[in-house]
Amino acid sequence: MSTTGTGPLRVSLVSEHASPLAELGGPDAGGQNVYVARLADHLARLGHTVTVYTRGDAPGLAPRLETATGVHVVHVPAGPATRLPKDELLRHMPAFGAFLRRCWVRERPDVVHAHFWMSGRAALAAVRGLEIPVVQTYHALGTVKRRHQGSADTSPPRRLEIEAAIGQSCRRVLATCADEVEELAAMGVDRDRVSVVPCGVDPRHFAPAGGLPRSPDAPRRLLGVGRLVPRKGFERAVRALPLLPGVELAVAGGPDASALATDPEAQRLRRIAEEVGVSERVTLLGAVPHHRLPRLMADADLVLSLPDYEPFGIVPLEAMACATPVVATAVGGQLDTVEDGVTGLLVPPEDPGGRLLAEAVRSLLDDPGRLARLGAAGRARVLDRYGWDRVADGVARVYATALATPSLSGATR
Repeated sequence: MSTTGTGPLRVSLVSEHASPLAELGGPDAGGQNVYVARLADHLARLGHTVTVYTRGDAPGLAPRLETATGVHVVHVPAGPATRLPKDELLRHMPAFGAFLRRCWVRERPDVVHAHFWMSGRAALAAVRGLEIPVVQTYHALGTVKRRHQGSADTSPPRRLEIEAAIGQSCRRVLATCADEVEELAAMGVDRDRVSVVPCGVDPRHFAPAGGLPRSPDAPRRLLGVGRLVPRKGFERAVRALPLLPGVELAVAGGPDASALATDPEAQRLRRIAEEVGVSERVTLLGAVPHHRLPRLMADADLVLSLPDYEPFGIVPLEAMACATPVVATAVGGQLDTVEDGVTGLLVPPEDPGGRLLAEAVRSLLDDPGRLARLGAAGRARVLDRYGWDRVADGVARVYATALATPSLSGATR
């Protein structure tokens, strides 16, 4: 049961583009899908009544269904029943919000938790005049995306304006890392209304896996995990390999392996590998089923997480849960999750030629005792801070704070 002191709550989670029912590990399931699915399950286990509202993005979906853990999932009819890029969904948010309002007038939730900025826009429109508190989690901020992507940013032009208005209108903002609090303050969101609760990981699923010891002469294994997009930084690892003889790199993520030949980022990484002379030591695995990831991580000597920016970054936590040390760029949520020199190493994102990354990797691979100590410390850190039960209880405490906070005037336009 809940330990928040408020008793069981009726919680509505709004996740307009990221369904908790998406197949984890598939090309269409990112960190937000995992977060919403796991949070919903564990809130239900704490005794709360949980309903997730997500857009119906395929024909024939059941309007409402119940998961094995008792979570209700509602497919909202907003726009065509087909998968759309999330940057095209803003025009469908009025219909999404109108549907939510009809539901909540009939069956009022105690608290609404919106995930991503468009969900926040729909949720705040739906609760206008109903005095239902809205808690907002952004998962990614437009200010950060625009800073790093510049003219390549495909977000709707009003994203930054709307995100700021949401943060100033909702009852609480639930950030996932300390770096996000600074970004929110720069947007005009009062720090006193921001709570930090990290994302979680399942340490029973992601766990050390015993196996046969490798030959001392076997190549050392580096693993990268994530969507195949330039900002994930796999290019950094490829460019560092010429400085790491006897080391192999595998990358898990992207489309199915059969489609890698036509994937733009896969083609780009393969061209770079050929240019720097490491084609034989780079393997692109494509999409890897969720159940296979723990063994892949546990069998790697190091997991690399090298994005240009990362709102939170679940990959380092998954690797640490498997007792595999992490080398990560010192950005965003990775500054919180990876304890430099204790559970892995942090490297600067600016590293032409990959020299600093190669030095960090080599310093660990050349010291098996240190590698083992960092792996054990990572597992202990996950067990202490990042289990989903702990995370869900922290989120429920934020809901209790929102319920005890007076409502704010104003709403997004």
